[in-house]
Amino acid sequence: MPPRTCLCGLPAPYQDCCGRFHRGEAAPATAEQLMRSRFSAFGVGDEAYLLRTWHPSARPPRLDLDKRVRWVRLEVLGSTGGSVVHTEGTVRFRAHYLERGKPGEMEEHSRFVRLDGRWVYAGALNG
Repeated sequence: MPPRTCLCGLPAPYQDCCGRFHRGEAAPATAEQLMRSRFSAFGVGDEAYLLRTWHPSARPPRLDLDKRVRWVRLEVLGSTGGSVVHTEGTVRFRAHYLERGKPGEMEEHSRFVRLDGRWVYAGALNG
């Protein structure tokens, strides 16, 4: 069962926020929206959405999410480009999780590009 409030950090119900992207009813208009929707996809276990929004050159052949990890909160730390008029963008974020009940976090500076008019995750940047 999906969460009531969206995991992406925006104050909206999941169904109206990232749920619409996961269901294919809409596509993220910005790189940040895609990053938020991918975080939510990790949270709800939507492996198909994650693979669908990964750039083909960086996409793993399959994805097996660790069921012991529960993604609980997202902080967007900054972004460059990635708007409706850009073709590339980056988003730096901190993702909080629980693994076997113990809190943890990970930071990433992600790169996004438009492919056939849609934003896709192109991988993590160094530094």
